[in-house]
Amino acid sequence: MANAWKRESSKQTKHLSPALLLLSLPLVLLLFLFFFNARSPLNLPNYTLYVPQVYPIPPFDCLKSPQAHPVVANIVENLKYPFLYSLSDFGSLPDKPHKNIVRLLKGKPFRRPDISATIQQLLEGMKGRNGLVVDVGANVGMASFAAAVMGFKVLAFEPVIDNLLRICDGIWFNRVADLVTVFEAAVSDRIGNITFYKLVGRLDNSAVSATGAKLAFKSNEEIALQVRTIPLDELITDSEPVLLLKIDVQGWEYHVLKGAVKLLSRKKAEAPYLIYEEDERLLQASNSSAKEIRDFLLSVGYSHCVQHGTDAHCTKA
Repeated sequence: MANAWKRESSKQTKHLSPALLLLSLPLVLLLFLFFFNARSPLNLPNYTLYVPQVYPIPPFDCLKSPQAHPVVANIVENLKYPFLYSLSDFGSLPDKPHKNIVRLLKGKPFRRPDISATIQQLLEGMKGRNGLVVDVGANVGMASFAAAVMGFKVLAFEPVIDNLLRICDGIWFNRVADLVTVFEAAVSDRIGNITFYKLVGRLDNSAVSATGAKLAFKSNEEIALQVRTIPLDELITDSEPVLLLKIDVQGWEYHVLKGAVKLLSRKKAEAPYLIYEEDERLLQASNSSAKEIRDFLLSVGYSHCVQHGTDAHCTKA
């Protein structure tokens, strides 16, 4: 019996317990890595880290901005890719409400803005292509959201804080925070600051020129503001593709275009489709003209322009 006990005891000492075996595995692994590193460099996979886009001016932070109120928002009618936007003009309440408020009370969607339909019709033929839509003079985002709900990335520029807050509403309503980047700035041909005129009671006729701001609403009082300016060439890199550039800045279009000479000078396959407002009265109020703009565009290769109402559509034919 004694010899049998000894044999059984010697057999047990030859096996490590499961707990001890588990504890020893990390030590063995560390020793292996140490000797492996000593003999040859460790070849790790070449991962590409995501680096957020860095701009020369910070984008507008909707999360840190105050909430516009009251908020009246609705979906836009008769679009293949519908979106919502927040109304900025309520009309004269309660006697003469804005027509879209009347439509809302009747259970109807907001009337379709012409620029929204135009943007979507153009971008329909560009689906699948990589590139930005640049919205200069974004107002409350009716062009920006028309593009974003189709999946296009948008850079939107708007200097009026009241409009920016409405854009922030639309970014949330349409769930496009990952597609729309907004800048609180006026686009021009130089970096700096400029006096900007905002009409009291209006969010759609602010302009660099006081005369231009009051052309349609002569009785409204204007307020002079200092706003930041930046050229597009300072913000859009040479390697960043741009599909469409829309400009509506109440007569300041020539200065916006001059600040985008590198972007507009790209070869035909890479040059953006251009839409800009060409209202001779507004242009003259800012000491420029339609002819001056057309001559400039011709100098950078935009030889084909077609008028659609007060908008010009230009390409490199």
